[in-house]
Amino acid sequence: MTHRTIFTDPDLAQFYELTPRDRADHTFCKELANGACSVLDLGCGTGELTVQLAEDRHVVGLDPAAAMLEIARERPNGERVQWIQADARSFDLGETFDLICLTGHSFQFFLTEEDQFAALKMIAKHLSPEGQFVFDTRNPNFPGRKTRCKEETLSQTQHPNLGAIESWNISEYDEVTQTLSFTNAYRQLETGEIFSAPSQIKYTTQDKVDQLLEEAGLCVETWLGEWTGEPYHSVSREIIPIGRRA
Repeated sequence: MTHRTIFTDPDLAQFYELTPRDRADHTFCKELANGACSVLDLGCGTGELTVQLAEDRHVVGLDPAAAMLEIARERPNGERVQWIQADARSFDLGETFDLICLTGHSFQFFLTEEDQFAALKMIAKHLSPEGQFVFDTRNPNFPGRKTRCKEETLSQTQHPNLGAIESWNISEYDEVTQTLSFTNAYRQLETGEIFSAPSQIKYTTQDKVDQLLEEAGLCVETWLGEWTGEPYHSVSREIIPIGRRA
């Protein structure tokens, strides 16, 4: 078994979009972008949403992982996007945007309050005076289970080049630190080779998110609990702030 870093290794990046996912976040962000002349997609990954936003406006896709951006550039209409490899906690594009989005729970990969604050400061810095921001983070108070084992997540799918693939996820949650440690693994059935990627994400309460936003110079106009539009409540699945510069 070969262990690699999640998202950054080309051998693992190729599996990222194999599993069907609910893309209500993409639908929401595309609607939110109506009327926006410019969009910054932070943590854009393989650019699935980014290229959809770039049909009739200036769009920048920013991600720290070269392997992800390599896939993004090869997407249909990938040439319409300005792709930038950078850290969301410390970048300077020298321009502002009408919409900044950070989807796919990318906010949770900032494991400390300092990192979260740094990313929010970058959003405030790059937001136009009337621009909006939106991002999502899982609610630690949601009553559903956070941990998973291999047996309950095991599934099979087809890879366009590697054939049949078996995949699974193993996760363990630390209630004290509110940190989830997880491993995504993929096994090529023909060869038996396993690609495995360990990582961690941070869960943050809505009160703390609100505090960090205020300190970063941002204010929330709407709190949602799902990308389908339900208002946030204390046990919502998601914490989704939508707002502007303070």
